[in-house]
Amino acid sequence: MGKSIIELSGVHKRFGDQEVLRGLDLAIESGAVSVIIGRSGGGKSVLLKHVIGLLRPDKGAVTVDGEDIQDMGPRQLGAVRRKFGLLFQEAALFDSMTVFENVAFPLNEHTRLSRAEIRDRVESKLASVGLSGMGYKMPAELSGGMRKRVGLARAIALDPKIVLFDEPTSGLDPVVGAAINELIIQTRDEFGATCLVISHDIQATMSIADTVHMLYEGTIIASGTPGEIQALDDPVVQQFIQGRAEGPIKIA
Repeated sequence: MGKSIIELSGVHKRFGDQEVLRGLDLAIESGAVSVIIGRSGGGKSVLLKHVIGLLRPDKGAVTVDGEDIQDMGPRQLGAVRRKFGLLFQEAALFDSMTVFENVAFPLNEHTRLSRAEIRDRVESKLASVGLSGMGYKMPAELSGGMRKRVGLARAIALDPKIVLFDEPTSGLDPVVGAAINELIIQTRDEFGATCLVISHDIQATMSIADTVHMLYEGTIIASGTPGEIQALDDPVVQQFIQGRAEGPIKIA
């Protein structure tokens, strides 16, 4: 395994009586596709919010690109967050803006590029996700897959070191889902970004991941290559990746 760009060490997080993260340890390799799998409501989104500093641990440490972030002030944290691009589950586009304006938004907010430079950057990012010439369209005119691709173009507009994907293939048909998975690989290979993916899609996970991490009952219970995860004799891991009702994971 290469150098870690994100590390969580002994992270605990509780909301009232519910302990969501229980001494969680996780290392995300730089320049790789890492996929976190686990049950719905099992803490994956809470984990992601710790990575970008939206939540702070009750106990433990979170390190991003060598910087300890949990005690940072807003200005320091803002600088760290600019290392991230985010592709949300529903793409989270601004419906009142064109595709071009959506992709240009982070460039207008966080850079001093000229209008011509922003135009060139937006057109380049749209081309990289297969949407050349689509900047004039409104989000409502796009299919779900196209919206996701616009979301990815916006996520990579600032050339981030890390891109977070939250359930990127949720609600998509298998063909469009496969195209999104190819874009995740492209994000790693062409843009050199570290990709951290939250997913329930086991088939996609096994096809795109360099490393798979399984979150269960507040901790990472298994980490490894897809082949290593599939070969584990852990009954919890096997029940989850095989999608079986019977096993130690109980359906509430």
